[in-house]
Amino acid sequence: MARRTHIRARARPPFVVAAVAVLALAVGGCETNGISFYSPDLAAPAAAATVQDPDAVKYFPSDEPLRLANDHFSRGEYGLAERYYREAVEQAPRDVSAWIGLAASYDRIGRFDLADRAYVAAIKLNGETTEILNNEGYSYMLRGDLVRARKKLMQAYRREPNNPTILNNLKLLDGSSNVIRRSVQP
Repeated sequence: MARRTHIRARARPPFVVAAVAVLALAVGGCETNGISFYSPDLAAPAAAATVQDPDAVKYFPSDEPLRLANDHFSRGEYGLAERYYREAVEQAPRDVSAWIGLAASYDRIGRFDLADRAYVAAIKLNGETTEILNNEGYSYMLRGDLVRARKKLMQAYRREPNNPTILNNLKLLDGSSNVIRRSVQP
């Protein structure tokens, strides 16, 4: 007669059973509407990454400092704008627009040494763009260095001769030059 062996199962503690049940529910919930979390539908076309209307952009909490900085800058509150641009740069050090805004804020509060550093950081990330050339020209104009201002603004003008901001800055520069010439003459 063959001997029967009985394997006695150990009793599992209730928390282990509960943990396994929760894990099973969580794993079972990873796939909804036929779309798996782990295997995307590769045949689906990618969504376009362009935004048509800037007002339609949704801001995430990490965008809040940049949004606040832009708001304060547009209201002429340059000290507050500098604070939020600095925070934006600390959170996203590769955000060129935050660096350019920080530099412009530094220009407006007279911290030209810090503005130069911010412009250098922006140029390292995205090259010497027309916007940066224009802003640097305006920065030199604020400092009273009209020769360097003209050089930067003319570089920007050669790239975009119909840009109204560049044209306006060149007119401001010409006006500054006339005022300075008149003040030197007897």
